[in-house]
Amino acid sequence: MITFHRAHVRRLVKLLTGSGRRRLIAITGPRQTGKTTIARQALATLELESSGIAWRYAAVDAPPGAGPELQPGDTHAWPEFRVPSHADSRAFAGQRDSRWLVGIWEEARYAAERSPGGAVLVLDEIQDIPDWSRTVKGLWDQDQATGCPLRVVVMGSAPLELLVGLGERLVGRFLPFPVSHWSLVEMVRAFDCSMDQYLFFGGYPAGAERWDDEDDWRGYIEDGIVQRNVERDILSLTRVDKPALLSNLLELGSSYSGQILSYNKMLGQLQDAGNTTTLARYLTLLSGAGLLTGLGKYSPKTHRRRASSPKLNVLNTALMTASSGYTFEEARADRSFWGRIVESAVGAHLHNTRTPGVRLYYWRHNGSEVDFVLARGPRLTAIEVKTGARRRAVSGLEEFKKRFNPTRAEVVGTGGVALHEFLSEPAGYWLEDER
Repeated sequence: MITFHRAHVRRLVKLLTGSGRRRLIAITGPRQTGKTTIARQALATLELESSGIAWRYAAVDAPPGAGPELQPGDTHAWPEFRVPSHADSRAFAGQRDSRWLVGIWEEARYAAERSPGGAVLVLDEIQDIPDWSRTVKGLWDQDQATGCPLRVVVMGSAPLELLVGLGERLVGRFLPFPVSHWSLVEMVRAFDCSMDQYLFFGGYPAGAERWDDEDDWRGYIEDGIVQRNVERDILSLTRVDKPALLSNLLELGSSYSGQILSYNKMLGQLQDAGNTTTLARYLTLLSGAGLLTGLGKYSPKTHRRRASSPKLNVLNTALMTASSGYTFEEARADRSFWGRIVESAVGAHLHNTRTPGVRLYYWRHNGSEVDFVLARGPRLTAIEVKTGARRRAVSGLEEFKKRFNPTRAEVVGTGGVALHEFLSEPAGYWLEDER
């Protein structure tokens, strides 16, 4: 884990050293997917490559007394860290505000003007600063007007809230840099895990060291992932009138991952469930946090897609297995449950590796069903997951082909593309013509 670099690291370094138009870089993604590690590894790479770029990493949620981290090699370019005179004691009490942000930015400007390669400022958990986007907009526009060679990276674990802030005031000024859950290939390279381990324990790198103690691992998922995502990244930043309902919906969706469940059926299983509009909004919030999504039914007609019952799918299989009560061995022994894990892993992989413009659906009509449908413009790919434990034949693919003439149709698993091969390619790969 210490030496493993995701592909994001080199991509970020390229953006920070490029000579093209400078834009704010917004690193967003689910909690515990390694966003901070990516930023730190990119900064370390700048230092190793002697780029001449000064850098500073500042965590908005750092503990009291913790100042920004400074690159040792360029201390001459950066003044000794100090709290700006106008910042009160709250700046060191976990309540940093726009005044603290202005002070950090001003020192970054100082370093950028005095370092041969300019400077990079990384601001982690930026959403913890109230109305941060207004302050950033003013500071950034000043830098562009003066030609200050400062590059800025903002990061946060609340992607929806962060993008709302960006979208309101920073349109055209920022470059999205999404980070999603770890793929099978990444987990194998970093931890030498087996396919079954990846399917059961999921793609949380910090959870890998806990796999030998399943109770410890389960506690990490439930407390460190689920609870912190819901309480910190959703409830504290977004208006949610029924917080218990949001948590219960996540629990229900984890139990029913891989299954189609109408909103009315959800209402029947959830207490104080309100109405279908509330459930749909909460499902959108959970999807934005990288926890649970609801896939719509494919139809050429947009209004029919919107009115369909969602197919629930966790976005990391650890969320499904940790709450199931199954041990690793028990899950592998239950072929029906294992089949649902495999299908959920395929759905999560397709969702997490989509690029802008690629849509993901399911399809069902009169008993015929296709697990997943990828769409990009006029291109369609129908995907059926078959583990050998499932009774349904692949006749749904044939019916789908008759109705919609897709670009390609794939069976994943038994009799088709090997699961490890499928999970090694991003969603867009399966929209290309067959080779």
